[in-house]
Amino acid sequence: MPAEPVHPHDPATAPSPSAALGVPEVARLGAQVLDRVSSVVVGMREPLRIAFATILAGGHVLFEDVPGLGKTLAARSIAAAVGLEFRRLQCTPDLLPSDITGSFVYLPSTADFEFRPGPVFTGLFLADEINRTSPKTQSALLEAMAEGQVSVEGRSFPLPSPFHVVATANPIESEGTYALPEAQLDRFMVRLSVGYPDEAGESRVLLARVARRHEVATVEPVIDAPTLAAMQAGIEAVDVDPDIAAYCVRLAAATRGHRSVEVGASPRGSQGLLLVARALAVLDGRDFVLPDDVKAVAVPVLAHRLTLTVQAWTGGVRAEQVVAEVVNTVAGPPAVGSGRRAQQAPDAVETDAQHR
Repeated sequence: MPAEPVHPHDPATAPSPSAALGVPEVARLGAQVLDRVSSVVVGMREPLRIAFATILAGGHVLFEDVPGLGKTLAARSIAAAVGLEFRRLQCTPDLLPSDITGSFVYLPSTADFEFRPGPVFTGLFLADEINRTSPKTQSALLEAMAEGQVSVEGRSFPLPSPFHVVATANPIESEGTYALPEAQLDRFMVRLSVGYPDEAGESRVLLARVARRHEVATVEPVIDAPTLAAMQAGIEAVDVDPDIAAYCVRLAAATRGHRSVEVGASPRGSQGLLLVARALAVLDGRDFVLPDDVKAVAVPVLAHRLTLTVQAWTGGVRAEQVVAEVVNTVAGPPAVGSGRRAQQAPDAVETDAQHR
């Protein structure tokens, strides 16, 4: 039996939780992070904004799009800007779960076993082309994403905090790939599609490459890991109007009864809607959530959680279309949904809604 190991990240030696930052400070630092990352990752401002909001909400991100659109660069740049340790793992068919989590190694010098942590022991873990590895290996990330720990040989090892997973997947190739299980997909708070840049954006990419005079694009840190934790704590301090929460529930419930859907979004989907919408609101400098915040993240949060019927799938229906239809048909909150702030300053809420 392996000897009792020393945890790579012992909670007894971990730093104490950071105090929560206020909404104005979170919005200010968030804008600086997005500006810094957008200066390197050109033409992806909105996907980057939702990805960063997901990290502030404590979630994990799946980028699913064709190769060459900057998904890996986006993950690396976000990690650098927020001061998180970053590790990338190229997923391949022969990858083993222990290649992610780590394993016990026998040391002849001591006649004992020592745990060697895998690359998942980091602040931001990038699983590149995650659909190229087997479901068994993919599932090695489930415990890490859900509970912030991994279990090896009956021992549990806590991961650093903050800890986030960013994965990429190529949707156009089927040979040598494995579809992500529904349970794995459900652990990603959002799935984002980057899309091709327009001509002006693509020109900026080329000119940025020429200007820096080398291939590797670097991003200097804007904040550090404790500051990110304090920003995340600030998001958690934001109250939510019950009407907004009910709206999130109605949207998720509507996917379950849709004619094209066999399995709809779970309660984790409605929770994801609320959490990411709340983070977007704070990035906009508001301590309350608007219906437009929920609508803005409905497709990234819900679409990957739907299982379509065979008839819908063969008919070319896409989950994104179903969610868009649900958003257009489900009635929004009867009020603006800004809680106490709306009652105290309705004019400010109206101005903000017009601005958006």
